[in-house]
Amino acid sequence: MPIVSIFFGIVIRINFFDHAPPHLHAAYGDDEALFDIRTGRIIAERLPRREARYVLEWVVKNRTDLLRNWDLAVAGQPTFRIEGLQDD
Repeated sequence: MPIVSIFFGIVIRINFFDHAPPHLHAAYGDDEALFDIRTGRIIAERLPRREARYVLEWVVKNRTDLLRNWDLAVAGQPTFRIEGLQDD
């Protein structure tokens, strides 16, 4: 599962040949959640509240690139990195 981004200790991945809906896997320590790329909603598992908010903010900012990466990954093609959130 290729890493798409890492920020604030959160690792974002998109699986090759994965199932719909378009989603990403966000891991923070031992916690993991699947986020729907189109809506930003958690569709499985959970993350701590603060980290879930970071992922949602990042998804909203990067939705177009995430959907491009999703299309690449489900076709078995290499994905590309997307910049993570930065400390303000």
